[in-house]
Amino acid sequence: MNKPVLAFVLVAFGALTAYTWLHYGGLLEWLAFYTRDPASWQIFADLVITMALLLVFIRRDAQAAGRAFWPWAAFCLAVGSFGPLLYFLTARKPAA
Repeated sequence: MNKPVLAFVLVAFGALTAYTWLHYGGLLEWLAFYTRDPASWQIFADLVITMALLLVFIRRDAQAAGRAFWPWAAFCLAVGSFGPLLYFLTARKPAA
């Protein structure tokens, strides 16, 4: 993984998240967006499917790298895309 690119995405996504929360007035108001109509439900379902696929990949990668999976799974489910970004940023380079 290209760590400088991941770090840039993490910072940019963090700024976008902060802006969005400020725009909606906080986390609960932001989450209410996903219950307002079927199009929002579809976006939320897409995000859930994507996170599930990422967790399958992270589980396999963590086992291969000797890293604990369950703390990362809980973190990913709690903070969304920040979890996988931080997982890959903290990965050690494989021995050459």
